[in-house]
Amino acid sequence: MCGRLNIGDEQVVVALHEDLQIQLFADTPIYSHFIRATQNVSIVRQKQGVRRMDNAIWWLLLEPSATGFKPSRYTSFNTRYDKLNVKGSAGYQAYRHSRCVIPAKGFGETEYVNGKPMHYHDLIAKDGGLLLGGLCREWKNRQTGKIALSCSVITLPPHPKLSKIHTKASPLLLPPEPEIINAWLDECMTNPAMFDDLLKPRIPVDLIAQQIDKPSSYQPIAEAFSILADN
Repeated sequence: MCGRLNIGDEQVVVALHEDLQIQLFADTPIYSHFIRATQNVSIVRQKQGVRRMDNAIWWLLLEPSATGFKPSRYTSFNTRYDKLNVKGSAGYQAYRHSRCVIPAKGFGETEYVNGKPMHYHDLIAKDGGLLLGGLCREWKNRQTGKIALSCSVITLPPHPKLSKIHTKASPLLLPPEPEIINAWLDECMTNPAMFDDLLKPRIPVDLIAQQIDKPSSYQPIAEAFSILADN
């Protein structure tokens, strides 16, 4: 998955927040059609038993800077599924103790060939929105004591239905089922074996895909087409 999210449909995202039964909005939610990696994005997590929405830097690994923290030189806006259970990896502890959900209308994919972008697509939920499965981490400044929050989106193997859009990976789209979301956000659920089935590519809702000229202007250059949810 490439590094952009569509959280521009405020009505849809507000409805997702209501469905998630958030108890605390620590920050003002961010709404934007084009959020790229390293920018702030609104996430939902559970901390000390309270389900809350916070804004986090979309880059899991941070490093100290003159003003607090900045994205690390190590790419980490996505966390690969096959690294989640590798001890010492960036997402190992977070997968067990600080999973999160990123509510969105859609996401964007860029297909690269030999390091060059060949085409861009925007994908949105046909009805409602999407819940992307992610990880988050807190970083404490030793001098000021201030906390910075970071996050990543978990990526899975490529999905056959997206083969003409992106061939390397697909994002973890969580099924909009309360029992699954509740377990995913439960900070006391430290044995992630129950999530093994979620780490298989699956499209839980119908999508609409649109090829665009480039992410910054997102002008359509072909007919939109539907991608049906998996059974």
